[in-house]
Amino acid sequence: MRNSIRFRLWSAAAISIVIALAIAGVGLRYLFELNLERRVVSELTDDLNELIAATSFTADGRLLVASTLADQRFSSPLSGHYWQVEDMATHSLVRSRSLWDATLALPKQAGNGELRKEELKGPGGELTVAVFRTITDADGRAFRAVVAEDHRNVEVSVGEYVRDLAPALIVLASALMGAFFIQITVGLAPLESLRIAVKNVIAQRTARLDVAAPSEVQPLADEINRLLDAQEKALSRARSRATDLAHGLKTPLQVLSADIRTLRKKGESELADEIEKSASAIRRHVERELARARLAPGVSGDAACLVREVASGVVAVVKRTPRGKQLSFIIDAAEDLMAPVDEGDLSEILGNLVENATRFASSVVQVSASASAGEVIIEVVDDGPGIPEAALNAALVRGVQLDSKGGGNGLGLAIVSDIVEAYGGRLEMANANSGLAVTIHLPRHA
Repeated sequence: MRNSIRFRLWSAAAISIVIALAIAGVGLRYLFELNLERRVVSELTDDLNELIAATSFTADGRLLVASTLADQRFSSPLSGHYWQVEDMATHSLVRSRSLWDATLALPKQAGNGELRKEELKGPGGELTVAVFRTITDADGRAFRAVVAEDHRNVEVSVGEYVRDLAPALIVLASALMGAFFIQITVGLAPLESLRIAVKNVIAQRTARLDVAAPSEVQPLADEINRLLDAQEKALSRARSRATDLAHGLKTPLQVLSADIRTLRKKGESELADEIEKSASAIRRHVERELARARLAPGVSGDAACLVREVASGVVAVVKRTPRGKQLSFIIDAAEDLMAPVDEGDLSEILGNLVENATRFASSVVQVSASASAGEVIIEVVDDGPGIPEAALNAALVRGVQLDSKGGGNGLGLAIVSDIVEAYGGRLEMANANSGLAVTIHLPRHA
């Protein structure tokens, strides 16, 4: 799963979304708090202006606040909303009821009349947001007025905002992750079509990648097609060389066979047997290479032939052999049953299997074929002694000869196995009630 491109892209997107929204959440909280404090300062400024308008000096120079502020929170002890006026000459104070017996500690610098904002300690040591201004009247007398609000009010509002914001960010993150997953799935969809195209090449349904890939992927598909073309040409040359070599050796082998017969006539049987043994080994390899040469380098997915027709041709040839004349042959296959294999390759398969069955059969050899679950099944059964269970796997190894009667070269089943594998099929061997059953499974073209 960790090697999946989709998983990596989606994980990277999910991590990016979480980080981005976390940063956005922190930023939104900061902006909300900043704007909330601005609103608080604006409201405090209005209260401060009202407080300044109500403050004056009496005829005897005492500081007087004509009326309290309209907000009733200034009248409730320790309510979190406070005001205070200080006579700059005598430092006498007039305070709101909410301060009780505490005072707001202002900076020593009086200022020159401009509005100032500070964070001050409240009656209980809590942090407050305060605005103050120093006012000088026409007679040169000055006072400093301050209005403050407990910062916890801001913190409570910010906390409530964050509690409301968090679920919204979680929902947004889920929606974005889902959207990214869909986007990644759609974006990687062409890779799936490329995978299917490669699968078709491997399954030999097509010889090249037949896919319209996006511009970012098409160069890769083109390079793979060029590689397939080069491979096909190389295999074709190798097949041609193998065929030429095999055919080139057949004539010398025929001459060698004539020489062997001449040696036997001269009474040199021992030397003739040794030469014949070596010649037989060479002949086996020649037949092997000829059989392999008949297999195309990338079997065409369009190959097909009639099973019954090919089986009838093979049986007709085997019947003319001395051993074949002694046996009965049964072909059980529908007239129109098509096998997804080249006619020459099927002839090679059935030729080897029927020939082997003929050597071992007591009285009958049966060739049957059927279609099931997307594949064609061909079975060749004889009524001979079968093969020991321990030797079933060895029978498919090239050069291993289980025929004690002689006449075989130990390559027949190995050749059949190679051809079947070239078409994506499989070969199975099992002892039947009487004799050996060899079953070929050939997948049908999609």
